[in-house]
Amino acid sequence: MGQAIVRLFIVPLFDIYIVSVLLFDGQATTMDWVAACAVLAYIPISVILYWHIKRTPGHFAWRRILAMSGDYGAMTLVMAVGGMSMLPVYATVLWVTVGNGLRYGSGYLLVATCMALATIAIATVFNPRLHSEPYVVITLVLTTLIVPAYIDNLQRALRGALNEARAASLAKSNFLAQASHDLRQPIHAISLFTACLRDAGLEREERQMVENIDRSLQSVAGLFRSLLDIATLDSGKVEPKLAPVRLDDVISDVMRQYSEMAQWANVELRAVPCRVVVRTDAALLSTMLQNIVSNALKYAPDSLVLIGCRRRNGKIALEVHDRGPGIPREHLDQVFDEFYQVRERGDRDVEGVGLGLSIVRRVGSLLDLDVQLCSVEDTGTSVVISGLEPSTQNLATSVLASTAPPSTVSGLHVLLVEDDKDVLLATATLLQKWGCKVQVETGIPKTMAAWDVMITDYDLGGKTTGADCIMVVRKLLGRQIPAIIITGHDKTRVQRDLGDASVPVMAKPISPVELRSVLTTEIVTALN
Repeated sequence: MGQAIVRLFIVPLFDIYIVSVLLFDGQATTMDWVAACAVLAYIPISVILYWHIKRTPGHFAWRRILAMSGDYGAMTLVMAVGGMSMLPVYATVLWVTVGNGLRYGSGYLLVATCMALATIAIATVFNPRLHSEPYVVITLVLTTLIVPAYIDNLQRALRGALNEARAASLAKSNFLAQASHDLRQPIHAISLFTACLRDAGLEREERQMVENIDRSLQSVAGLFRSLLDIATLDSGKVEPKLAPVRLDDVISDVMRQYSEMAQWANVELRAVPCRVVVRTDAALLSTMLQNIVSNALKYAPDSLVLIGCRRRNGKIALEVHDRGPGIPREHLDQVFDEFYQVRERGDRDVEGVGLGLSIVRRVGSLLDLDVQLCSVEDTGTSVVISGLEPSTQNLATSVLASTAPPSTVSGLHVLLVEDDKDVLLATATLLQKWGCKVQVETGIPKTMAAWDVMITDYDLGGKTTGADCIMVVRKLLGRQIPAIIITGHDKTRVQRDLGDASVPVMAKPISPVELRSVLTTEIVTALN
C-alpha cells in the first residue's frame, strides 16, 4: 500500500518533469512525445493499482511483479527515447529499486536491481547520447549495484538486531510471567493466613500489626498484577473476546476488589448505577478499570473517587473521577509511558512501578477504545474510557445487583482442590472459620459427596487443570455445581480455556472479602 500511495504522487511529478523538458527543448521529436504520452497513460494505471491493493490487501507476488514491471517499463521508455535531459529519471530508477527492497525484502531487492540494470542496458542501446558516454553508463551501473547491496547489508544487520531484541523481550516477558505466578502463591497463602489471624481474638496492638501486614501484602499483590498484565500484553497472545456485558457488573466487581484498599486510603469509593449493556471483553475492560481505580486510591487518598458512565456521540464512556491533588501539566504527556511516575521534590512515596496507565492504554488499543486523562492541580483527575459500543442484546438482571447476598456462608459444604499445601491449608482454615464444611483435595476427587460449591486452583499438576476438575466433578454429581477457579495466570487466558463464562476466575492473591463475596454470589445464583 505504501509503495502504491507514493506512486500516485511520483508518477505525476515524473510526467510534469518530462513534459516541461520537452516543451522548453526545441529539439523534441515525435518519438519523445509518444514516450511522454505513454508515461502519462501510466497515471490511471497507478490509480487502478492503488484501488486493487486497497480492495484486496495482502501479499500477491504477481501484483508486485506487475507493478515493478510497469514502473521500470515507463522509466526505460523515457531514458531510451529521450536525450541526456532525461538522465535525471535515473534517480527514480534508484528510488524504485531501494523502495521495493526496503518494503518487501531481499528477494524483491534482487529482482528490482536486475530490472534496474536491464533499464540501463536498454536505454544505453537505444539512446545514442548514452551510448557515446561510457563513463556515465559505468557510473549508473556501479551505483545500481553498490547502493542496493549496501541497503541489503544494512537490512540484514537490522533484522538480526530486531530478532535479538524480540528474543530478549520475549525472555523478559516469560520471566515476568513466571516470576509473578510463582511469587503469587506464597503471597496468596500469607494473605489468607493473615485473615485467619485477624479473627483469632487478638488484642488491639496485635490486630493493628496484622492489618499493616495485610496492607503491605496488597501493595505487593498489585505490583505482581501489573507485571503479569505487562507480560501478557508483551506476549502478543491477547485477543479480545467481544460479548454483551453489563457495565454495572464490571463496576461492581472492581468496587468489591478495592473496598479494603479504599478503607485503608480513607477514600470514599462510590459508583453511579449504570445498567447499560455494551459489547466488549469484560475481563480486559475490568483490567483497565482496576488500574485506573488503583491509581486513584494511591494518588488521591482522603478524598472521593467516583465511577460512572455516560453517553457520548452515540457510544458509552466509562469514567473515573477523583478529588485528589491532580497532576502537574508538565507530566500529562508522559503519564501513559511505561514505568513513568509523577514525582515532585518532597512527594510522599507511592507504591507501584508506573505501569498502570500504560496497561490501560495498551488494553484500550486492543479493544479499539480511546483513553483520555484530564487533570487540574489541587482539583482532581478524570480518566475517561470512551468508544464502548452499546449492545441491543438484553441480558437477564444481574443476580449480584438484584439479590442481596446472604451475610454468612456458614454450613456450606465446600470442595477445595489445590495442589499447593500451604495455600490449601490457608484457604481451608479460612473457610472453616466462616463455618464452612470443607473437603480438601490435592487433585481431582475420586468419590462423590454432597458438595454445595467447589473452589479449585487452575494448575493442579500432572497436566490437569481446574477446568478438567470442574468437568469431572460435575459429571460425577450429575449437575452443574457452582464452581470458582483461583489462578496465578492471566484471567482472560484461563477463562477462554474454561469455556464457561458463568464460572468466576479470580487472580491470586485474593482478599478474603473478595472470596467471600464471590462465594455468596455463586450460592445465590445456584438458588435462583
